[in-house]
Amino acid sequence: MDRLNSMSLFVAVVEAGSLSAAGRSLGMPLATVSRRISDLEKHLGTRLLNRSTRRLEPTDVGRSYLAACRRILQDIEEAEQAAAGEYSAARGELAVTAPIVFGRLHVLPVIADFLSAYPEVDVRLSQSDTLRRLMEEHIDLAVRIGNLPDSSMVATRVGTIRRVVCASPAYLDAHGVPATPAGLAAHQCVTFEGLALPAAWTFAERRVESSVPVRSRLKVNTAEAAIDAAVAGVGLVRVLSYQVAEAVRTGTLRLVLEDFEPAPWPVSLVHAGQGLLPLKLRAFLDFAAPRLRARLAGLGI
Repeated sequence: MDRLNSMSLFVAVVEAGSLSAAGRSLGMPLATVSRRISDLEKHLGTRLLNRSTRRLEPTDVGRSYLAACRRILQDIEEAEQAAAGEYSAARGELAVTAPIVFGRLHVLPVIADFLSAYPEVDVRLSQSDTLRRLMEEHIDLAVRIGNLPDSSMVATRVGTIRRVVCASPAYLDAHGVPATPAGLAAHQCVTFEGLALPAAWTFAERRVESSVPVRSRLKVNTAEAAIDAAVAGVGLVRVLSYQVAEAVRTGTLRLVLEDFEPAPWPVSLVHAGQGLLPLKLRAFLDFAAPRLRARLAGLGI
């Protein structure tokens, strides 16, 4: 039995939540996955997984073994990276994840300049508005918007993003400008699923946050569609400040309720930070952090 491959398969099964899901992600038949997990349990002389019709869960022993497998596999990956020269020069592939719109508007231009400055580094950019698991998915660095949970990850703050409410001048001329969050009850709104609860918006009044119900005339599932609808005069929209910076600068959209905005969200570069950093990651942090700070500071709203 190849122990390292068995460890990798066990980790994949736990993370996928089922034998079949792990088999699909690995391109491996279900029967093969099941047999290899059974062989591993026989080799160890203990049950690693509690099997049910809905989901697999590791046993107490399985959880301990899972942590050990992840640590061993991480050590092997770092050893291979060191042998390949990633700790002696900035080279190799760098995996980065970022939110979709922020990634397109701000991270991608920085990466393009980084590639010109570091010809021996290749970058794999994954844009997603869902949180990706860095170590499990072999991602070197994540751009995160929002308050970060306590963890072993290392974060470098590069700026803040506001949650703003805006509408087209034509809509505000026709329907008036809300003076307080309570005034939203008389307005029609465009909501989308990507920013907190679409049916209620959070504001800060006298440093106390409160949730205000809004009337959704239109519900969409992307920020771009919500912004386009607001430009078209459908109603008020709440988005992140960088998403409408250009529209606000050109007067296509106007901000309202600025005095009631909740505390800004931090924008951070996050990485595992365990042990010696590969030079490709150190180079990117040193290159990207000041450039992203300048871009966020230059948004103007």
